[in-house]
Amino acid sequence: MGDVTNELLYEVLKSMQGRLDKLEAGQSEIRQELISIRGHMIAIQQDTHNIYGMLGRHDERIERRLELRELAEGPQKPYDPSPNDQNP
Repeated sequence: MGDVTNELLYEVLKSMQGRLDKLEAGQSEIRQELISIRGHMIAIQQDTHNIYGMLGRHDERIERRLELRELAEGPQKPYDPSPNDQNP
């Protein structure tokens, strides 16, 4: 095996340091992307919550209108499927 000199160790350590710097930079980019994704997920959750709230208000309005219409029309007769006039 060849002789290991201080200069050779120094060069290997310098290259390792450069590679570690690149890894740290990549890790930082990934962290920023995850923060961005988390922000988008929170926005989607808030939008979904708002949509459910709007749908609930529409349901209440529909129910109120149906109740008002039933009160305005009075009692309903049950549906009779048999024809009233019987032709031979």
